[in-house]
Amino acid sequence: MASKIKIKSTRAFRIAITVCFFLIFINHVNAQLPNGLRNRFSGISSRGGGGQGKNDSITFRHRDDLADSITIYFRYIDSLQNSHLDSALGDFNKYHVNPANYVNLGNTGRASYPILFAPLLKTGWDAGFHAFDIYKYNLEGTRFFKTTRPYTRLTYILSSGKEQIIKVLHTQNIKPNWNAGIEYRSIIAPGFFSTQNANHNNFRFFSNYQGKRKRYAAYLLLMTNKLSSSENGGIVNDSSLADPNKKQRYYIPVNLGGNAGIQLNAFSNKIHTGNIYTDFTAMFRQSYDFGLRDSIIINDTTKEYLFYPKFRLQHTINYSTYSFRYKDDNAVADTMVYKDWYNINLINAANTLFFIQDKWKSVTNDFSIRQFPETKNPLQFIEAGIRLENFAGKFTASPRPQYLVQVFSPRVSKNFYNIVLHGEYRNKTRNKKWDALLKGEFYSAGYDAGNYNAYASLTRLLNAKLGNVQVSFQNVNRAPSFIFNGSSSFNLDSNSLTKNENITVIAASANNSHFSIMARNISITNYAYFKTLYQTDQFNGLVNITQFMASTKNKIVGHLNLYSDFIVQQTAGNNPVRVPLFYTRQRLSFEGNFFKNLFISTGLDVKYNTPYKPYSYSPIEGQFVPQDTTIISNLPKVDAYLDFRIKSFTGLIKIENLNTVEINHGFNFTNNSFAAPLYPTPGLIIRVGVQWGFVN
Repeated sequence: MASKIKIKSTRAFRIAITVCFFLIFINHVNAQLPNGLRNRFSGISSRGGGGQGKNDSITFRHRDDLADSITIYFRYIDSLQNSHLDSALGDFNKYHVNPANYVNLGNTGRASYPILFAPLLKTGWDAGFHAFDIYKYNLEGTRFFKTTRPYTRLTYILSSGKEQIIKVLHTQNIKPNWNAGIEYRSIIAPGFFSTQNANHNNFRFFSNYQGKRKRYAAYLLLMTNKLSSSENGGIVNDSSLADPNKKQRYYIPVNLGGNAGIQLNAFSNKIHTGNIYTDFTAMFRQSYDFGLRDSIIINDTTKEYLFYPKFRLQHTINYSTYSFRYKDDNAVADTMVYKDWYNINLINAANTLFFIQDKWKSVTNDFSIRQFPETKNPLQFIEAGIRLENFAGKFTASPRPQYLVQVFSPRVSKNFYNIVLHGEYRNKTRNKKWDALLKGEFYSAGYDAGNYNAYASLTRLLNAKLGNVQVSFQNVNRAPSFIFNGSSSFNLDSNSLTKNENITVIAASANNSHFSIMARNISITNYAYFKTLYQTDQFNGLVNITQFMASTKNKIVGHLNLYSDFIVQQTAGNNPVRVPLFYTRQRLSFEGNFFKNLFISTGLDVKYNTPYKPYSYSPIEGQFVPQDTTIISNLPKVDAYLDFRIKSFTGLIKIENLNTVEINHGFNFTNNSFAAPLYPTPGLIIRVGVQWGFVN
């Protein structure tokens, strides 16, 4: 733990994925061997010195009913509910990496934010960089599996512009009570405009173990993300999009990094001007239960142990490192942009290197006790715990200050701790009709003393047809993210924001198999934000946002269905939050089961939002910034798709941005929409993907 951990991501990822593919291949080949040949290799049959051994006699084995099938499910780290892998067709975004209701800056892998505004509800320390969160693996989204046979799922998506996405999932039970697996994802997206390439790599190893008598349990997670995204600052002039000589969008001038050269090679995605974010997490959790023991005799040789916990001791240790870096290998070519946008003056010296960086290490130890009041109902419990957090940060400005006319204030290391008290009450009744949850945490001492998070919800299952209804309340008091602290290298005006944000969220929802609706109100005081591309501020008034969301599935006729999503959100008064009043997504889908094993879903996917003033984007800070000068009014986004599944093989085809067709200068797809001021989205994109899941 104390030693310095360095990850050379590219080589590490390549080695890891090669080893994983090799192990999967060996396991798969062994599973396909005839039984006799497999037994020879595994040493099940034995003969001695030229004669027949004792094991040559005919024997009978108890048949394993699960030998020809697979049972697989998973849980998230703090979830009490089992979930299953989703194989539904008709929504390409489930297989891709961009959620349907997110806006990105014109290329997969680049900075993005959700159409539906969601405040940051994390208390305590937060670095403040969230524009690339959808491309990261995280602890909350890690799935811990149980499976009766080894399972592998491979996904590959190839898109226009030489974009490639590779996903690998492998999980298997080493023993009936011990599972381990790996996940890997690679995103290579050169982009359609200059200096727009992205190259992301994610890897995680996960394992969970439960003792034979179900008293001891352990979870292990090793996870790393490397996110690399070039920043071009947007195009210089919107009129370039209509230039018939610039149908190849790489030749349109951009504000940053334009002299780095045009990159057409999908396997050469070096970042010359842009952001590189890396992180590593090692988490280990173990628990031991005290309670009532029982068992069931299955047959003469098999006994199933049962255990009803009454009291649990739990410890979790987490070690993490983070690095957030912006660099420009040839900043002298972008001196005017740095001067005009960020008030940074650079001397015209050749090969000027400019970068800023924040690096962090953290170690947390959490001790919890959990008591189960009702025997045979582990979904009713009371939990109390204490967590000790230790942080160490280092902040660096340009390594070559001789090229800077404006000298950054000195940056120093920072070390601090937090002591956090937390508790939770959960009661999901045995008839599954009521589910009450009350939890909270309070920072009693340390750097973020006074931060707290309180959450309460009540859910009622009406019946199988009507589904459930839920009401919830959450109040969060949190210090602004560390990027708003004057010590951060990314706080270029060194203005520390000191007032805690206070966020209140009140929500009500109803869900069943045909529709889901939710109404929510968000209120924020002392809202922290970037008021310019580099200057920070806190809003003095109240930010109040009312939101309504609905999703429905309607059968039109036969195999024709309409899936509809609606979002309505309204902000009160003049505040820094920018959202469209109305957003909708409509999927008209012809779908069904044809022949014996063929499932098909094909149709149109249309998205539209009303005109609004979207956020600008700050390349150095990696932040979205409110602006009041540009209104964006895009045509509805129209995509066509064809998805099919034959047993465990899934094929995907999607043609995006049919709405960008242009006939004034010949037939082409150059009528680009905009994601933000100066950031056009691509024209026609064709995506082809496959997903194959197989049992070893």
